[in-house]
Amino acid sequence: MLKLIFVLLAAALLAAGPVNAQTLQLDDCRISAGNGAQSMKARCGTLLRPLDPSGSVAGNIELRVVVVPALNLTPETDPLVPIAGGPGQGSVDFYTAYSWAFEDVRRNRDILLIDQRGTGESATMKCEFDEDLVIGEYSNELTIKYTRQCLDELPHDPRFFTTSVAVTDIEAVREALAYPTLNLYGISYGSRVAQHFVRRYPGSTRTVTIDGVVPPQLSLGPEIATESQRAVDKILSRCMEDEACNERFPKIDEVFARIVAEIKEAPKPIQVPNPSSGRLEDIDFGESELAGAIRLLAYHPNSIALMPLLIHEAGEGNYVPLGSQFMMTMVAMSESLSLGMHNAVMCTEDVPFYDPTTIDYEGLAASYMGTVQLEALEAICSVWPEGPLDDAFKVPLETDIPVLLLSGDADPITPPRYADLAAVDLGNATHLVGKNQGHGQISVGCTPRLVAEFIKTADPQALDSECLQRSFVMPYFLDFSGPNP
Repeated sequence: MLKLIFVLLAAALLAAGPVNAQTLQLDDCRISAGNGAQSMKARCGTLLRPLDPSGSVAGNIELRVVVVPALNLTPETDPLVPIAGGPGQGSVDFYTAYSWAFEDVRRNRDILLIDQRGTGESATMKCEFDEDLVIGEYSNELTIKYTRQCLDELPHDPRFFTTSVAVTDIEAVREALAYPTLNLYGISYGSRVAQHFVRRYPGSTRTVTIDGVVPPQLSLGPEIATESQRAVDKILSRCMEDEACNERFPKIDEVFARIVAEIKEAPKPIQVPNPSSGRLEDIDFGESELAGAIRLLAYHPNSIALMPLLIHEAGEGNYVPLGSQFMMTMVAMSESLSLGMHNAVMCTEDVPFYDPTTIDYEGLAASYMGTVQLEALEAICSVWPEGPLDDAFKVPLETDIPVLLLSGDADPITPPRYADLAAVDLGNATHLVGKNQGHGQISVGCTPRLVAEFIKTADPQALDSECLQRSFVMPYFLDFSGPNP
């Protein structure tokens, strides 16, 4: 069922009313990005929350809450709250992987981490993965079969893991820790959570930074393949404009078009090492495997630098490098992504709002990803129960709270125009765009400093973003030893 991770890749709206306040005891702990990674001191606790905050369905869940204390002994009273993407990634895992990018903020503010319900160690909603979907046996029938199995395995009712429910948890944590207001940072799907928290609890929000922006009015899914194709086209065009890259990989756009056509006609049987065991495994490298490999390569400038080389190798008949990239991507995502929570969000907040009359099916079919990702989402949601969705959830956020929007102009899933859609009713916002950058800007160039300055001043208009024009972009790899000096 690893491939499902790739193909994914009714309360009324209320004012910021009181939440059942609790006290939350925090104890000394250490958190890290995983085995072998350096750990950091923190304070950890667990907050008990109702499974269904409306009270209609009984049961409780436990939320993992972590505070990484500010470096200043007399910090500001409003912490930064990083909210992870996916949907399905835990915020503690996200933060520990990128903690260095938030150090300027941590000088004077606590970092408040809340694993969103269904992710990380907050009532995680993971499912076992079936190998049939890894070795090329994908079909809508298998997707539905394994989705039903996933539903049977889940420890909690999946209806109550939507964004509308999750924002009530953030407010409950804020009250339990007596923080007067919060500074929110949301990346990708986390930008949706941040925007909806502001909608529900404007009085609890001081600033908002949204990175790789998902606008409320847009449903994710129908444009993923076409936006990714645009990003890949731009990457390959940049290679052809680069003298060294174009000389090493001539007509790389035509080579890519050829391998896409060949793969769609018939998968390529290859052997690739399993990233976990190191054992060689036989896989049929087909349309879904190609899409899984290329799509994630296009997310970050460092992996973008590899794309022409891997496409060139495939054009020469060597699909093993792309196959290895696919396997590494799928294993990494299976370890970090909660499929049950992912489906709960997509099947309530996105797929039910698809309008077939507006979907560019011809563009999807012509893209390297094809229609398989959209078809899989629709198959999953044909059996997945919908959960609570607040009124006005799909309406652009209207607020004068300070907002900083961040985009990369080569982002394959949330292009800059998405941030412009989100900003239509934002009265105090600035949108910064990184040149030749992919998905998520927090680790790029001077962005960490700009975010820290914004949170300090709460003035998005005062930012001097000229430094973004000097952000480093990894040169293209001309062979497997690395880029030219």
